Amino acid sequence: MSSLSSSSSLPPQTLKIGIVGFGTFGQFLAKTMIKQGHTTRATSRTDYSQLCHQLDVPFFRDVIPFLEADNDVILICTSILSLSEVLNSMPLRRLKRHTLFVDVLSVKEHPRNVLLQVLPENMDVLCTHPMFGPESGKNGWKDLPLVYEKVRVRDETRCSSFLHIFESEGCRMVEMSCEEHDKVAARSQFLSHSIGRILAEMGIESTSMNTKSFETLVKLKESATNDSFDLFSGLFIHNRFAQQELMNLEQSFEKVKQRLLKKMSEQQSLSSV
Repeated sequence: MSSLSSSSSLPPQTLKIGIVGFGTFGQFLAKTMIKQGHTTRATSRTDYSQLCHQLDVPFFRDVIPFLEADNDVILICTSILSLSEVLNSMPLRRLKRHTLFVDVLSVKEHPRNVLLQVLPENMDVLCTHPMFGPESGKNGWKDLPLVYEKVRVRDETRCSSFLHIFESEGCRMVEMSCEEHDKVAARSQFLSHSIGRILAEMGIESTSMNTKSFETLVKLKESATNDSFDLFSGLFIHNRFAQQELMNLEQSFEKVKQRLLKKMSEQQSLSSV
């Protein structure tokens, strides 16, 4: 694991970035890219033409002219669950030039494998995970982590220019393999989402006598449920390390439960003497 050096042999390029999937996260990233002077255009299964008009972002209802446009980068901002379907439905043979494909999904081995499978071999692939979103990044991206792996990169200048979007905003740049990312994310991101979802099922709410610890649990529940269940299930289905972490959580809960029951039994035995 290493950090991207802030020094570059060449100044960063202004990029033409086509965004596939212009939902909340795609819009969030686009605003910063536009602010930095990059050209953006978008396509999505949902019609965002009115919103794109307000942002001065060309919107393509038809994916073919989007692919034939002069994109330096195609940024994949689909959901985890729809990635494979979306990419397989795109006539990628219509691409007119060598392009850098970048994904921003919360799992990494899955998009890496799909991109390598469906893309022409001459297309570059960069897998990234901005470890923040519209809420945590609303006041800036300084010190927030951007995890990435250069999976297949021939045009280093173009790739560095894309990464510079995050570096120039003050992100902590973390180079890590897709496999290592998913191992770490299963124990951190997926586990926190799981506990938050369990707390939501329990229906916990803030009380008039909250401890600091309980306030943390309430915030965890709210954070987890702010994201869709599709995202949560994607973190499970498409991270091969998540199932083991779910089993670990179950086993650990059972161990704690058995220790409590054992202690209760011991106390009851003493009381009956």
